[in-house]
Amino acid sequence: MRWALGEAAANEIHQPAALLAASLGLLPAVGRALWARGLRDAAAAERFLSPRLDQLSDPFGLKGIDAAVARIQRALEEREPLCIYGDYDVDGVTSTALLVGTLRKLAACAPGAAPPARIDFYVPHRLVEGYGLNLEAMRKLSARGTRLLVSADCGVTAVDEVEAANKLGMDVVVIDHHTAAQVLPRAVAILNPHQPGCVFPGRELAAVGVAFHLLLALRKTLRDAGWFARSPEPNLREQLDLVALGTIADVVPLTGPNRVLVHFGLKELARAARPGILALKSVAQVKGEVSGADVGFKLGPRINAAGRLDDASVGVRLLLTEDLVEARTLAEQLDRANSERQELQARIAGEALEQAEKVFSKAGRHSIVVSSKGWHVGVVGIVASRIVERFHRPTVVLVDEGGVSKGSGRSIEGFHLYDALAQCSSHLTRFGGHRHAAGVTLPSAGVTAFAEALEERARAQMNADMLSPRLRVDAEIDEKEIHLDLARQLQRLAPFGVGNPEPVFVCRTLTAHEVRVLPDKRGTGPGHLKLRLGPEPAVRAAERSPVLEAIGFGLGRAKLLPGERFDGAFQVGIDTYLGAERLQLKMKDLKT
Repeated sequence: MRWALGEAAANEIHQPAALLAASLGLLPAVGRALWARGLRDAAAAERFLSPRLDQLSDPFGLKGIDAAVARIQRALEEREPLCIYGDYDVDGVTSTALLVGTLRKLAACAPGAAPPARIDFYVPHRLVEGYGLNLEAMRKLSARGTRLLVSADCGVTAVDEVEAANKLGMDVVVIDHHTAAQVLPRAVAILNPHQPGCVFPGRELAAVGVAFHLLLALRKTLRDAGWFARSPEPNLREQLDLVALGTIADVVPLTGPNRVLVHFGLKELARAARPGILALKSVAQVKGEVSGADVGFKLGPRINAAGRLDDASVGVRLLLTEDLVEARTLAEQLDRANSERQELQARIAGEALEQAEKVFSKAGRHSIVVSSKGWHVGVVGIVASRIVERFHRPTVVLVDEGGVSKGSGRSIEGFHLYDALAQCSSHLTRFGGHRHAAGVTLPSAGVTAFAEALEERARAQMNADMLSPRLRVDAEIDEKEIHLDLARQLQRLAPFGVGNPEPVFVCRTLTAHEVRVLPDKRGTGPGHLKLRLGPEPAVRAAERSPVLEAIGFGLGRAKLLPGERFDGAFQVGIDTYLGAERLQLKMKDLKT
């Protein structure tokens, strides 16, 4: 693995980084981590460390926002039936729940004595209907009386489907964040920071973040129109639990507005005022404070599981219910679906990795495409991620369903997957997504040709360095700087994720006093490296230096002997056991 040491690793940066840290009351090593993130002055660093909701940009800066607000306001005033059409992943489910729940509250505030507008939702069945808007669903919704359709996390490429909706008497407002096609649907409004002509600064918002900004603009407009003179104004801050769930699960950069939204959303998740969140945390065994990792590895996958295997509307119902008993029942249903998904995923991943090994063994292969008739389309995205982790190649995993292959792709740093697919579009029936992830549909007879076309694009765009995993290192650190206070201060840089990874430090003076290999849960991998580090016992006693505990997940094959000195790259974390905190280094790589 290549260690990529940033500017903050240079010795000449240590002094200005230390001065930055001192101005903020922080340790010098934290200053180097801030410097590595491009934060070079106290004001910028303070904004980063202490997010505020007023740091969000004016929602009226979104292209299409005025038309969207006006159409929704008219629907609420005239009591038109309105439907939110969501995607089946976590971003789509949370976007749908956010819009339905908030619009129902706003509808109840509409002037006049008539009953409020009916706000419904629709989530397509992944295995039956596939991704996004579809013509049969448009007919069903029109027959139900829907007059305004608001898409959530889909729609920006649905030219024919939106046209069909228009002919059926439905107006459409599109909320999406996927890469926009050259030809946009004829909707009343399109809210998508990636569409041509949109200069909104929050380009990396997930769909749930775009939906939240729409609601901010709508609430202000209704406030100015006097809607809340006699009714309580909905508190949108309370909805940020949904925004955090969708944003983290969709793996968008946790910078700019996303950082602000997730910072406050995690606090709402910790509060768990929503019955569905309380029940979800219970089945996922998440207690108290909620981290980005909790969302990414425990809460998000359970919401995702229903949509991957069966009916994603279960997740929407969980997030909307006010009944604690119903919430528990739905959460347990999602928990069972997640267990089923894990078993299915493990089997398919094993088969896909075997295929990928054969593809990878071909000399100089820059991309991987694997396919089978027996796989489940609901888990191929996760399986693609596993293959990317193993081989560090952009990967597409396909399922052959009677002559039509559908699947998902995942990419690596520096390779824009959507753009590559666009250049291979002659082989595809349908595709969509963004830089890191995408979905595709194509004739099964054309899979081989598509794989070669993707390989051609990968070879043209990637050099040798890009084909080996890169470990981004924030800065070097002295062993004496590593202690619990440092770990606590580094937590102020959270939430961590894409665009704001957890800081990685390198120390070149480590000595392993104890070396153990712990087996992984399945007993099939390399195992985990368990270390006790620190100076020699005599030096440790004289200097009162603590022993450092370290764990290296997946590093069981590392050749390291007790007493051996090595260079280690690690994150400085806190392990909590029975309420007590202790320092633990999370070893990412080592070199002897």
